[in-house]
Amino acid sequence: MRSMSDDHTHVQEFFTARAADWDSRFPDDGPAYAAAVAELGLREGDRVLDAGCGTGRALPPLRAAVGPSGVVLGADLTPAMLQAAVRAGRHRAGRLLFADVAALPLRSGCLDAVFAAGLIAHLPHPAENLRELARGVRRGGVLGLFHPIGRAALAARQGRRITPDDLRAEANLRPLLARSGWRMTSYVDEDARFLALAVRED
Repeated sequence: MRSMSDDHTHVQEFFTARAADWDSRFPDDGPAYAAAVAELGLREGDRVLDAGCGTGRALPPLRAAVGPSGVVLGADLTPAMLQAAVRAGRHRAGRLLFADVAALPLRSGCLDAVFAAGLIAHLPHPAENLRELARGVRRGGVLGLFHPIGRAALAARQGRRITPDDLRAEANLRPLLARSGWRMTSYVDEDARFLALAVRED
């Protein structure tokens, strides 16, 4: 079994190699991000984390949702992705953190919501890692697991088939979230998007 540091190295290598042209590879995802953020139900003054923020594509709509009095954080493990977010000017929408979502540098219960785009496939220990996200969120706070295309479309793009052990399958994701302190409240898996919403319960 790989150690956590090996997992980190693999993830960093994967995204470092892709950071410079990441946004240009997916130029039309903006509206999907904005629509997913809208479904979080954020309010003026809320505190939200974009976990695994990458180049920060969710940060502007998150800032728009919480307004100038809210707090927007973007955490990522890959410096090259954070640098790309700065080059794109998205650091003006939120504070960027070089941080591991498996060990957030945040006090317990300080967040109202977590948004995570494309994150779950890269979590080395999904139940533990989702529990750490739950730790940072107040009771009743929200988690949004998002991808700008659905599971079938993503598998086709990557030249593979969906397997029964896919973490994002509803039958797998619902109990995984429940074990991690979350209760799934909605699940959408369409060609145009994937979005699972959950509420922090315990």
